Amino acid sequence: MNKILTCTDGSRYAASVYALTAWAAARSSATVHLLHVIDAHREKAEIVDLSGNFGFDLGEKFLGELVSLEESKARLARERGAALLEAAKRHLASLGITGVVGEQQHGELVESVIRMEADVDLVVLGCRGESAGQAKGHLGANLERVVRESIRPVLVADQEFRPIQRFVLAHDGGPSAERAVDFALAHPLLRGLECHLVYAGGEGKGKASLELAAARLHEAGYVVTSEIAEGHAEKIIAEAVDRVSAQLLVMGAYGHSRIRELLVGSTTTAMLRASRVPVLMFR
Repeated sequence: MNKILTCTDGSRYAASVYALTAWAAARSSATVHLLHVIDAHREKAEIVDLSGNFGFDLGEKFLGELVSLEESKARLARERGAALLEAAKRHLASLGITGVVGEQQHGELVESVIRMEADVDLVVLGCRGESAGQAKGHLGANLERVVRESIRPVLVADQEFRPIQRFVLAHDGGPSAERAVDFALAHPLLRGLECHLVYAGGEGKGKASLELAAARLHEAGYVVTSEIAEGHAEKIIAEAVDRVSAQLLVMGAYGHSRIRELLVGSTTTAMLRASRVPVLMFR
């Protein structure tokens, strides 16, 4: 049975994450496992030894109050997380997805995902998390690590979900792009959607790999169009998404061409922030 692991922190991306999860679950007949991680490094304040500065008795009093404060913060974080998971279940139920399992863990998001992904088929999370604002956010800060370390495809939600009928598959001839094609052939998630293949970098090897991918997808029943273009991969891919009115971008996370530059270091967050559609990535 297919299983989706959906990461949530109640951010402004949550509704889109749930809608994308419901779409993926319905298309693949998958169960959903919700994960909320209480990040110990964010929730835990520094408890310093004040006894040397204020005298032993006064220092002990402050330390006791700080410990009590931390215990209260931890309890509130657990209660908030439990309420968030229940709200997420209700949201998914309103979208027709029932039987959802919710789990709360302490630690770091990346480690929790890696620990749980052995029996899941897809990981879903938001582009940025609850502390993001318009800049680098909690989930955003972990996004590159999740993509680098996960053995599963990672589906990243944009701020607003739109029904998906067409996707762009950015192909560079590398192993991760081939895994994306293999997934499209073997998994029901993308089946029946229109596919537009794009290769950024000119002809040569790109033409042969693109034609082979197009032939494989066409044989499997996909309606496929394709293009090869010279220029910066980020610009070419973004233009292709807009031009064909795609609602999803599919790409390998670490290829051997300029596409790789999009998903290394801080460029990952910048590219996902600029994307106006969800992104399905394969390592």
